[in-house]
Amino acid sequence: MSIFSENIKYLRTGKKITQDAMAKELIITRDRLAAYEVGRNEPPIELLKKISNYFHISIDILVTVDLNKVPPEKLMKLDNNRILFPITVDEDDKDQIEVVTIAATAGYLNGLSDPEYIESLQHMKLPFMPTGKHRAFLIKGDSMPPLQDGSCVVAKYIETLDEIDDGSTYIVVSMNDGLVFKKVYNKIAEDGSLHLHSTNKAYEPYTINAEEILEIWKFTCSINSNEPTDEEVDVDHIISYLSSLNANTNQDT
Repeated sequence: MSIFSENIKYLRTGKKITQDAMAKELIITRDRLAAYEVGRNEPPIELLKKISNYFHISIDILVTVDLNKVPPEKLMKLDNNRILFPITVDEDDKDQIEVVTIAATAGYLNGLSDPEYIESLQHMKLPFMPTGKHRAFLIKGDSMPPLQDGSCVVAKYIETLDEIDDGSTYIVVSMNDGLVFKKVYNKIAEDGSLHLHSTNKAYEPYTINAEEILEIWKFTCSINSNEPTDEEVDVDHIISYLSSLNANTNQDT
């Protein structure tokens, strides 16, 4: 049996729903549903979407995560009670902020839907708890000043690309580019992609196709683990830097 077949049988029996009743809701025969539950057949994508909506669980979770081994409180719930991906909670069942370190970044793409991987990440708490699901990412490189190499970015999960605010900063997780921290401009209506810009103008803007994006998280706050350099605390330098940001922003819009 596949993970998917075990999951739909587990979910159906857990809700005390008969095969006849579920098949009727999905507009398929009972024999067809039974074949899916024993792993004899796999559903087409359109039916998979129906099953996903029926249980309010994302397709990714249905086909990759053994729900029989994952407590429901460790799966993130969105609007309409839809379950999306694994999260970690403390002893009071409150969300924790998982920390994706630079060392953990390499495995993040493969571990997105794996509760054991998410559980293995380090965790942190803030003196204030922002609303929404947050995760912390340690960023690498010098493409996004004034943030320094090794800074920790705390960001809020964004459910749909429609929520992107042009010119705001996001952690973008994609199949080909991995995990990056950039200013984002939504050009999906124009060319089907997001345009990513660095605040360090030595780095050229580039695009990522919408279908490649796995997750996107909007910047909430940052924690700098390094002492600022003399240049960074110089008032003239700060004024010059902010002026250049304003000018560049006007050019980008």
